[in-house]
Amino acid sequence: MAVEIVYETHSITTDNETGFATGWLPGQLSETGRKLAHDLGQRRSGDGLTAVFTSDLARAVETAEIAFTETGIPIRQDPRLRECNYGTFNGMPVGELARIRSQHIHEPFPEGQSYQDVVDQTRDFLTEVARDWDGKKILLIAHSANRWALANLLDGVPLEDQVDAPFAWQEGWHYSLPTGWNGR
Repeated sequence: MAVEIVYETHSITTDNETGFATGWLPGQLSETGRKLAHDLGQRRSGDGLTAVFTSDLARAVETAEIAFTETGIPIRQDPRLRECNYGTFNGMPVGELARIRSQHIHEPFPEGQSYQDVVDQTRDFLTEVARDWDGKKILLIAHSANRWALANLLDGVPLEDQVDAPFAWQEGWHYSLPTGWNGR
């Protein structure tokens, strides 16, 4: 068996709309983001989800609560699903962050993390999921760095090929986490 994972990004925030990289700041959904979160719940209502796991940052929690509170599907917050901590660059304009992103694949942002750190915390999360949720279908609500980590860990896509690629939103990404997966 395996764990079927559906990954969704948190809904649009006021920072997204104004061009700021929130990082580890909480962020809040915009009016459009709240509508999209509601739509997410509708879109996934018949998917047979066992649980929803979300980053513990406010924008992801708000997305999960709007989408799934009324469904009875358990929502579990996990700090290992947080966005990359940009350290002193949390809240900076996205354009400025984009210019230096590839410099921080392995080297942490000042007072923050590297993208490899996000891969490592995602690996830890997935190892636990593989052990505890075998044969289940779960939904993850997180951030762009977590999507890169999933693609790196489960599809073998190097971070170097992802961090500077244009973001292409879609209605979920699907992954299969093999039984007994241990991060390798």
